[in-house]
Amino acid sequence: MTSDLAGKVALVTGGTRGIGRVIAEKLLGYGMRVVVCGREARDIPAEIGFIACDVRDPEAVKAMIAEIVAREGGLDFVVNNAGGSPPANAATASPRFSERVIQLNLLAPLYVCQAAYTQLHARKGAIVNIGSVSGTRPSPGTVAYGAAKAGLLGLTQNLAHEWGPEIRVNALVVGYIETETTDATYGDEQKQAAIAKNLPAGRLGKAEEVAEAVKFLLSPAASYITGAALAVHGGGERPPFLDIVKGEG
Repeated sequence: MTSDLAGKVALVTGGTRGIGRVIAEKLLGYGMRVVVCGREARDIPAEIGFIACDVRDPEAVKAMIAEIVAREGGLDFVVNNAGGSPPANAATASPRFSERVIQLNLLAPLYVCQAAYTQLHARKGAIVNIGSVSGTRPSPGTVAYGAAKAGLLGLTQNLAHEWGPEIRVNALVVGYIETETTDATYGDEQKQAAIAKNLPAGRLGKAEEVAEAVKFLLSPAASYITGAALAVHGGGERPPFLDIVKGEG
């Protein structure tokens, strides 16, 4: 599988930090030529190419893809990782805020896919969209984000049907993952332990495990997998009603 990926060109959006950074470094380790985009380079390894790009801007995305092709001679894979949202009350969130969140988490992946289509079609490439458990269960406090991530799964299925068989399109449904911002995202060790207790895996996930799932979906080992949503969430959260019924909630 590794030799089949060597020399391929991959774009990882939002690949300068967090899960995206680990994905980019993992793909580089498998011999791929990797380009990341973001607001700033953030001391990324010299072997990884960087292009400053706001993926919410379709014209900037087109220019980025053109620059990748000029630099690398083509593009084989896209990993749509850029995303996220601060918490917001749905009743008071401004229209501008909601628009920006949906642009980043749903429209931006579409823009990147559209801009990369010609290259991926010609090279029989693949796309992996990084989704979230917030798109598969209620996400109070981040309503626009949850709705956008749900839409990303729909985008994945629709593109897989429209662009197959030349381009495979899949998604990951990512759960609680440790990154450099773990404490800010999930709270202190006690809170993280409580989250972990509610998962069959018994722990938070590692960014490297998400990266391995991406590598698999890009590889020939996944040649008959398209339009799929692969869960990387440690088994998902235990429904709280089970503990309530037993008097433990």
